[in-house]
Amino acid sequence: QVQLVESGGGLVQAGGSLRLSCAASGLTFSNYAWGWFRQAPGKEREFVCGISWSGGSTYYADSVKDRFTISRDHAKNMVYLQMNSLKPDDTAVYYCAAAFRSGKYEYWGQGTQVTVSS
Repeated sequence: QVQLVESGGGLVQAGGSLRLSCAASGLTFSNYAWGWFRQAPGKEREFVCGISWSGGSTYYADSVKDRFTISRDHAKNMVYLQMNSLKPDDTAVYYCAAAFRSGKYEYWGQGTQVTVSS
């Protein structure tokens, strides 16, 4: 079955950096678009960034543009989220998600907690 497993979360001071990883299995990695979402306490889950299945396009929420970078490694079936200049507002559980080609996100990981202290 399809499994997405996130790692790399933790506690960091404001201004610091973290890199999240998402290990994918049970699917043909190159056929999927990938995204990162987050959910803060008391808030709805929101889109953070995504990369198209072809890899030719990336998308970012305005709140993270120029600070976060999504990337993927086909050989390792891995998706990454490099987060720089972290702010307390970035505190949330971060989820990796997969969408077949241009479809809706259908597979989700269990999430990894990111906490940014001021």
